[in-house]
Amino acid sequence: MTRFGWFLGLEEWQPELLVARARRAEEAGFDAILVSDHLQPWVDDAGAAGHGWATWGAVASATRVATLVSAVACPLFRQHPVLVAQAAATLDRLSGGRFELGVGTGEGINEAPLGPFPPYAERLARMTEALELLRPLLAGETVRRPAGTFYPVSSIRLHSPPSSRVPVHLAAAGPRSAATAGRLADGVVSSVKDPERTGREVVDVARAAAAAAGRPPPRVVLTSFVVLAGSDDEAMRALRPWRGLRTPGRLVASSPTRLRQRADRLGRDRILARYRRVGEPRELLGFCTALLDRLRPDVFALQVAASDGSAAVERFAGLVDRLRQRR
Repeated sequence: MTRFGWFLGLEEWQPELLVARARRAEEAGFDAILVSDHLQPWVDDAGAAGHGWATWGAVASATRVATLVSAVACPLFRQHPVLVAQAAATLDRLSGGRFELGVGTGEGINEAPLGPFPPYAERLARMTEALELLRPLLAGETVRRPAGTFYPVSSIRLHSPPSSRVPVHLAAAGPRSAATAGRLADGVVSSVKDPERTGREVVDVARAAAAAAGRPPPRVVLTSFVVLAGSDDEAMRALRPWRGLRTPGRLVASSPTRLRQRADRLGRDRILARYRRVGEPRELLGFCTALLDRLRPDVFALQVAASDGSAAVERFAGLVDRLRQRR
């Protein structure tokens, strides 16, 4: 049975507002709260960038029943995998066993300001080693890897282990990360624009890799970004903190100033063309139904950019009720 979630961008909301939005999403009936992790926003003239783990702790305290998912933390550079495991275990205890750890190979905007941000091949190799630390530590094991290539560990275990099993989901936009998720993680996280493409290149690949490795089917956690706006002007107001997100070179860019400049050079029409937009939540029903039928996710979360982000929660809660009835 699919759980329906509400995605909150740490790079859009100041932490105190994000916590209030998370509480409101739970009250509106969403089953899961997904929160991103950012050192910097996508543009330098809008948005926010509170500390992810501190914010997740506050969300855990402000909610009661919703599943909490990091979407996603990068345990490779500014955050060591052992410290991510420690933070995830602590958050699981504080939330009463409601936390699921989503991890990814990183983005330049968050990792490059503090040091080298290597090409994808090295980041994936680092992630492979990080998962070999994260999963046993979260299972309560003592880990010894003195010969680790990237993260040598003499001997360590968590002395405040999770109160329950913490699933580890790996973010994937293509088949290489998806296959790694199927082999080494508990699940896969992906953002969906085209359900068929995501199915072919991510979800099917992860499921096949898990089956080939003799592992259970991976959990599938999906998000989809939508703009709620009745006009181009309203859409641009909603996208102000996000307009650097889909600019060329955004994965390796380290400066929100440069991303803002690139986005503004694109112009309004080209920015708007990069996002799915609806005037009313019901217009998204066909897309969501196709996504659920094709991909059968365990969690499907909506990420909504709107000029009134607070009211958007209630407006999309009605859509989720209709989707639940169709299940």
